[in-house]
Amino acid sequence: MWRSVRIVPGWKHTETVVSVPADKSIVQRLLIMSLFCRGETRIEGSGFGSDCISTARAVGMLGAEVRLECLGGAIRVSPSPEGLVQPEGEVYLGNSGTGMRLLSGVVAGYPLDVTLTGDESLMRRPMGRIADPLRRMGAQVDLLGAGERPPVRIRGGRLNPIRYELPVASAQVKSCILLAALFAEGETEVIEPAPSRDHTERILMRWGVPIQCRGNSIRLRGYGRGGPHFPAGTWRVPGDFSSGAYFMALAAAEPGRSIWVRQVGLNPSRIAFLEVLSRMGAEVTVDREPEGEWEPAGSVHVSGQRLRSVEVSGEWIPRLIDELPLLIALGTLAEGHTIIRDARELRVKECDRIAAMGEALRRLGVEVQEFDDGMQVSGPASFTREEVVVDSQGDHRIAMSLAVLASYAKAPVVIRNAACSEISCPGFWELLSSCGVSVEDAG
Repeated sequence: MWRSVRIVPGWKHTETVVSVPADKSIVQRLLIMSLFCRGETRIEGSGFGSDCISTARAVGMLGAEVRLECLGGAIRVSPSPEGLVQPEGEVYLGNSGTGMRLLSGVVAGYPLDVTLTGDESLMRRPMGRIADPLRRMGAQVDLLGAGERPPVRIRGGRLNPIRYELPVASAQVKSCILLAALFAEGETEVIEPAPSRDHTERILMRWGVPIQCRGNSIRLRGYGRGGPHFPAGTWRVPGDFSSGAYFMALAAAEPGRSIWVRQVGLNPSRIAFLEVLSRMGAEVTVDREPEGEWEPAGSVHVSGQRLRSVEVSGEWIPRLIDELPLLIALGTLAEGHTIIRDARELRVKECDRIAAMGEALRRLGVEVQEFDDGMQVSGPASFTREEVVVDSQGDHRIAMSLAVLASYAKAPVVIRNAACSEISCPGFWELLSSCGVSVEDAG
């Protein structure tokens, strides 16, 4: 696993095809919700990142038997017949904010005393946003870190339905409440300020849960104190759109380049990046698989063009939240001023993504203006002609966004803390190399 990589600008291939690992947002939801199943749940995908593995281990600590089939590309989960069990010690979730927030909702429905913890990055992330609704539902939630941060101690039990308006659009917080609501008697309603990804709702619908989604309102009728019992089965997870986006961007800004990203998820709540690429001038073609699957999937073809700048704010932000650092990188290659606003959520991700991108871009010679809730970059940038060292700050989204930008730079770029790409896209650097980008181990 490379700690640092050196990217030499350029592409050796003008056309290429790539497939990306399984969508980590979906895999983690399935791992957690498999705790409600009777029998073995099989989750199939083309590869699982370290966030998925961390969540799988946490599920195992709560009483499930979890088996990872490396060759077969599957995770098999068989929950305890007694339901969740009291874990021995703290439940460690690595870097996974999804795992911590969603498991909090599940644990709240059981008469257990569970403490959830994680790595240094996860321990800096705000958890007050899940503590408030869970407390309103009747769970005892203690945030043991400073400033409403982890570890999260939950003492669960009988829960009440609530009507809750999210102050910030967040699929993780929404999902936490919905999973807890499964244990309440009566109807819970969650109202979002703007739509966020709906993987949790789709999975629950497939299991026949009484859930209604209308506009920004989601209503769910709970099963009461015993919670739900779902049938076990097999779930095939498409490739992660957010991982695929880096390869789409790799071709987008250079006329004559093109790429196919195969077997990738095309959930409407996740693909706003394709609309933005089209607005910027790239040629985007989507080949959708036949309808009928619980999660839409297909292939995306991107042909490069001279890009123009774009402004993104408001309801676009939750639909683009994972791709915003990449969009900032693309903005340096586009004509004009690319502006991101209403994205203060970037400040509280694995790192402060606004500050991290700003620091790296300045090192590369890019004109940057930071806002409290976003950033402006001007392009096409006059990149420095000397080798530059930048740091991902241990954030997978920053590392992969900088890798794409480095392929367009004027001189080699060394990216430190590069191994964090394994969180969401295992084998990213090898995939990048297969696309014709020169990737070297920099120690």
